[in-house]
Amino acid sequence: MIPFSFINQFRRKTQIFQGAIWLTLAVPLWLVTEAIAPQVVQAYTARVDLAITRLPEETYETVLRRAEIAARAAAQRSFDQDILVTEVSIIVTAQNEGLIAQVLKLDVSREQWKRSPDPRRWATYFNTSRMLLLFEKLQNPSTGDNKTTPEPSKAATENNPGTVTTTPKVNDTGRKP
Repeated sequence: MIPFSFINQFRRKTQIFQGAIWLTLAVPLWLVTEAIAPQVVQAYTARVDLAITRLPEETYETVLRRAEIAARAAAQRSFDQDILVTEVSIIVTAQNEGLIAQVLKLDVSREQWKRSPDPRRWATYFNTSRMLLLFEKLQNPSTGDNKTTPEPSKAATENNPGTVTTTPKVNDTGRKP
């Protein structure tokens, strides 16, 4: 008969041997799978809210241009600071006489921005912000004068024709020119 202590020593040696074989096979296999199929990168959208204040004697078009410049700088900064950012969503609000309204929203992906880093191409302009910020002053209704609406910037209407509407100017007689 074989004593049990001898069998236990043999079993312990085979377990150590099997463990060593598994480790020598597992580590290279893990390295190969990481080299062939690396882990998926988690990309995300950066969201930025910007606020600008109307300066004295500034027109709506000037506020809109400043909003575009601020949105462009924020988008570029967001892409430069974090390589995992795949999209940027920027909302620019303007303040005038205590009133606040969204002026534009810029949604752009990294690939779109590389092709054309022009905020006017990717921006959505809010038509009602001009009225909400009181850039359109109503004249006295008792005199019969109509309100006048300044034209939006030419660049805004050319690059985003569906988002900015133009209203014809009205002269003093109330008729379109």
